Amino acid sequence: MRNERDGERETGLKVVLDTNVYISAFHYTEGVCAEVLKYAPRQYYELIISPVIIGEFASASRRDFQANEEKRLQFIKFLGKTATIVVPQTIPDVIKEDQPDNHILACALAGKANLIVSQDLDLLRMKTYEGIGIISPIDFLNTLGLKKAA
Repeated sequence: MRNERDGERETGLKVVLDTNVYISAFHYTEGVCAEVLKYAPRQYYELIISPVIIGEFASASRRDFQANEEKRLQFIKFLGKTATIVVPQTIPDVIKEDQPDNHILACALAGKANLIVSQDLDLLRMKTYEGIGIISPIDFLNTLGLKKAA
C-alpha cells in the first residue's frame, strides 16, 4: 500500500521513536537514526511522540551533550511540526530497570502505533508489546525497503 508522489511514500505505519533515536539523530546527522527520522516529514510513516519524550530529549541533549540551545529548539520545533503528539493517560509499569522506557510504551499505546524504533536493549529484548513491534533503527529502514545512504 504505497502511494509515491514527489518523493513521498505512504506506508500507513504509525511509529514511535525512542528518545535515544532522537538523541542520535540530533547529534550524529549522518547516522542511521538521522536517516530514520528524515523519512517522517516525507510521510513514509506517521511519527508519534508525547510531551514526555520531547522533554526527555530536551533534558538529555542539554545535560549530557551541552547541545547548542538554538539548534536544540529548532529540532524540537521540527518534531512538533512533523509528529502527531499524543498524551498518554496511563503509564505501564513494565520495564523496572529503566522507568523512562515505560513512557515510550505508553506513547505507542496512546498513538496506536505499529512499531517502536529503539536502540535500547531493554525494549529490543521485548520484541513486542501489546502487539506493537519493537525494532532497531537499521531494521526499521529495512522494513521501509530503504537502507542507509553511503
